[in-house]
Amino acid sequence: MSPVSLPQSLNKDLPLTALAPMQDVTNLKFMKVVADYGGPDYFFTEYFRVNETSRLNPDILAAITENDTGRPVFAQMIGESIPDLVRTAQELCTYNIAGIDLNMGCPAPRIYRKKAGGGLLKEPEKVERILAELRQAVNDRPLTVKMRLGFENTDTFYTILDIINRHSIDLLSLHGRTVLDRYHGPVNYDLIAQAVKRVNCPVLANGNIYSAPKALSVLSQTGAAGVMIGRWAIGNPWIFHQIRQALRFEPIMPVPLVEVRSYIDRLWQTPEAPNIPERARLGYLKLFLNYIALSVDAQGHFLRLMRQAQTEVEFFQICDRFLLADTTQTLALTPYSGI
Repeated sequence: MSPVSLPQSLNKDLPLTALAPMQDVTNLKFMKVVADYGGPDYFFTEYFRVNETSRLNPDILAAITENDTGRPVFAQMIGESIPDLVRTAQELCTYNIAGIDLNMGCPAPRIYRKKAGGGLLKEPEKVERILAELRQAVNDRPLTVKMRLGFENTDTFYTILDIINRHSIDLLSLHGRTVLDRYHGPVNYDLIAQAVKRVNCPVLANGNIYSAPKALSVLSQTGAAGVMIGRWAIGNPWIFHQIRQALRFEPIMPVPLVEVRSYIDRLWQTPEAPNIPERARLGYLKLFLNYIALSVDAQGHFLRLMRQAQTEVEFFQICDRFLLADTTQTLALTPYSGI
């Protein structure tokens, strides 16, 4: 079966950019916020958990059905039951999705111990059967894969790349670490470059792409068709716009910290906010601030105080102290990562 054409990018003269799928982060609200700051070419949903009793998650589905950003949205699935993956893919194809994405890289132990996500990389034969069935089921939409270099080592790496070729996968997003590496240690961009040479589809390079200069370096080193960014887009939602500025040899416009303060306000405000306990809302926002704080204060004081805040008033007083005290201050282009 021949590959299916990918959706047209809004920036067709430039390498692709994509927001990585992140559980509890890449919901409809976050996609809309990121799109307003110059968002990526492609969005990917949080994963739909697939098993014999699963049904399509309505909150994740909203990221597809209510998405007015003008960007294509790929629906990501995670699971290992072939009949249920096929059933779910066919259900998802009744919606306005850009394609079906299979998660073969999730490093959460509760996922890989069930032989799903990154656990699939230990079983190339199972990957072969899954991709064969999904390719038949998703015959008129792009079928894409997100994976890592391997489970604990790279022994199955080239075998799985060859399987991807055999089943005409349309796009590969490749995180340059193993599953057991999680998010620690160096990213092996050289192996991403090897994948670019070996597979017949476009490859998105993923892993520790924290700035526009870093994105250009990774594109040069790997020859990838584009970059996929996850955690660092939480800390800097302007990053996709900055990458396009760098690719066009334009100066990267600095982001004033006062705009970062407005971004935090947007993350806080949700229609359902009055129905959610203050402590839960603070916990959710702190998940985002863990990344934002690293680009604001190199000493780590903002991060520490923000994490200790117990109330909404205290939390925003801390934000004001670090983000509004000096109107000339801007978001660091290279985040501090020493904490």
